[in-house]
Parts: sequence; structure tokens; C-alpha cells
Amino acid sequence: MRDLERAEVVCTNCGFVITTRLADRGPEWRAFTPEQRQKKVRVGAPYTFTIHDKGLSTKIDWRDIRGFSSQRKAQLNRLRTWQMRIRISSSMDRNLASALADMSRMADALNLPKNILETAAVIYRKVVKKRLIRGRSAQGMVVASIYLACRQCGLIRTLEEMAQASGISKKEVGRKYRFLVKKLNYFVPPVKLDQSVTRLCNELDLHGKVEEVAHKILKAAKKLRLTSGRGHKGTAAAASYMASKVVGEHRTQREVAESADITEVTIRNRYKEMMERLLIVVSL
Repeated sequence: MRDLERAEVVCTNCGFVITTRLADRGPEWRAFTPEQRQKKVRVGAPYTFTIHDKGLSTKIDWRDIRGFSSQRKAQLNRLRTWQMRIRISSSMDRNLASALADMSRMADALNLPKNILETAAVIYRKVVKKRLIRGRSAQGMVVASIYLACRQCGLIRTLEEMAQASGISKKEVGRKYRFLVKKLNYFVPPVKLDQSVTRLCNELDLHGKVEEVAHKILKAAKKLRLTSGRGHKGTAAAASYMASKVVGEHRTQREVAESADITEVTIRNRYKEMMERLLIVVSL
């Protein structure tokens, strides 16, 4: 832990003072408004993979050529045009610029965090570097990269959501995803039931107590091997439905099935199996 008042770095486990000379890594200037902070800062944009040149190139803005004579303005405007052309001179840069722009748009539509977008950009750069994009749809590869990044980072997004955000069929997204996993030799961890329950409870606007009970039901079901060989959607939906009835915050099977994108029959089958094996009594 960094103690800024005493200028010390202290271990939180045993209280040992690691160092007593803590340097201030902040700026030496002060700013009281956002305008002052933006004016005084002396660094550029952060390094990012979501821009085709990784944010390292120079950009000449049209506001930089104001205040000059008309002849000088024309000269600077030509320099600005050539500078923009040089930034995306190669075919790889043009491909990355177009694909990463589509990736940012889809990430905004899916409400994805920054780390997912960065991971997806790294995956797509590997695709371009290995020339896997030839003869295939660039947009399909972009969607597959986003879905692969979500699976790697443990964020649950379904193929249906990817298809709706991109306008590509679910079958095509799945085909491109399996192609990337095979060619890039990625290990994709399976979807965890706890994550499915958390997302389902959020979509159903259930109380935190319902989610807590659902996690306990899943934990007991795992011990009895009731989750082996079953789909994570059906099991999570049945646990959430059962927990809502236990707590008293009722949701119908149709509401749970629509949120989980499964049928009501699947929920009933998993629900009956858990009720019989877990010996849970639910008041009507």
C-alpha cells in the first residue's frame, strides 16, 4: 500500500515498511479545470491496438493551419492531405483502418469494455499478419475476433447478439469463430455457470439475494453431478428460476426462458431434476 502522507510503501499483510522514499509520479503542475488540464498536459494519446497505426503517428488537424495567410494555408492543407494519405498507404493499413473502425462500432453496440476491444484488435492483427483474411469476409473476421475475445476474457456474449450487431448470420459467425480457434491455436475456456447466472439475474432485474441463492443451488448441483452433460443456459436458467421461487421474487418460466434464449420445456426438465435430487421445498 502506498501511503502518500508519509511517503512510504507498506506491506498490507505484515505491516513491513518496504521503502521510505516514495517519489511523486504525478505532474509538477496543477490544474483546476478540465480546460487547464488539457492545455498543460504534454503527452499524446495512449498506445492502443484499436488504431491501425497504434496511435503513434502524427495527425495534422485543420485547426492547426488557422491564422496563416491564404497561400500558406493552401500549402499546409496540401501537406495535411498527403500526411493523411501516407498514414494508410499500404493495403494492410487500409484493411486495418477499415476493420478496426467497424470493430469499435460493434463494440459500442454490444457495450463491451475497453479490454475486450483491445484483445479483439490483437486477435485481428494476428489474422492479418498470417494472411488468413484472403478470400474471406473482413467483417466476418472482425465479428469472430470480438466473440473470441469475449470468450477468452470470460465475458458472456452469445452468437445471436454478435449476429444482430453485425448483420451477419449466426451460422457464419460460428464458422468464422471455429476457423480462428483452429488456425490461431487458441485455448477457449468453457462458459462458467456462475457467469451465466449473474447475467441472467441482471437481465431479469432480480434482487441480489436471488443471485446468491442461485449460486448455492449450482454449487450443490455440481457436487451431485447434475450439471455434467447439460447445457449451461438451461442449468443456469433452472437455478435462477428455483432461486426466485425460494426467495419469493417470482418470475414465470416464460420470462426466464426468453431471457436465457431457451425453451420452457428445458427449464422444466432441469427444474424437476434439481428439485428431486436437491430436496428443495418451494412454497406455492
